[in-house]
Amino acid sequence: MTWDQLIWFALVASLCWITGAVMAFRAKRQWPAATAAIAGSVIFFAYIVGMWISLERPPMRTMGETRLWYSFFLSVAGVAVYLRWRYKWILSFSTLMSVVFICVNLFKPEIHSKSLMPALQSVWFVPHVIVYMFAYAMMGAVTLFALYLWLRKYDATDEELRVCDNLVRIGWAFLTLGMIMGALWAKQAWGDYWTWDPKETWAAATWLSYLTYLHLRPREKDQNITFALLIFSFLLLQMCWYGINYLPSAQGSSIHVY
Repeated sequence: MTWDQLIWFALVASLCWITGAVMAFRAKRQWPAATAAIAGSVIFFAYIVGMWISLERPPMRTMGETRLWYSFFLSVAGVAVYLRWRYKWILSFSTLMSVVFICVNLFKPEIHSKSLMPALQSVWFVPHVIVYMFAYAMMGAVTLFALYLWLRKYDATDEELRVCDNLVRIGWAFLTLGMIMGALWAKQAWGDYWTWDPKETWAAATWLSYLTYLHLRPREKDQNITFALLIFSFLLLQMCWYGINYLPSAQGSSIHVY
């Protein structure tokens, strides 16, 4: 499998996702839309597996490779939320965001070699990245949902707020698991669990921000405050994910900039 073949797998997967999104609004039952969306995710995951085999390492080293996982987990999260809470819009959202990240990879291809630096040759590499990518996908979904509720003309219902809460709880649990795995990995690779590296600092800020939302939301009556906190938390997440690569404090000193 090569990077040039991404467009064909992405095209078929996107058609399946789009079909599922359309059927979610037109079909009376959930399974036709869910089946189409799941088929798209399976096809796209087949490409990731093919890349894994051809590279002889997990495709998780570069930003382009992690975007593959983000597109995949966004589609999975969309189907899960659709099946659990029956929100028809979620498949349209997950499709849109998955396709956006695919297009970024197509228009801005990156060099992918088989080599891995010693720090990445760890048993924690794969589960750490996968867990974080799933957490990012869940937080991306809840952020767009919060924006939709915030910009709407009337207040969100209790059920809609519970959807936000549930998505944040799931995402925060995976963020926590990812941080624990990262600490164990850091101990193995560099001899210490936590060094307040710029990446670790932003990860801690993101984790605390979402934790603040979970504690504040049941008590805060002003929905504007809780929605603003969700969006602020997602901005912190973006800094943690890729923003630190552009910070002067991380250049030449951060062990997380590869």
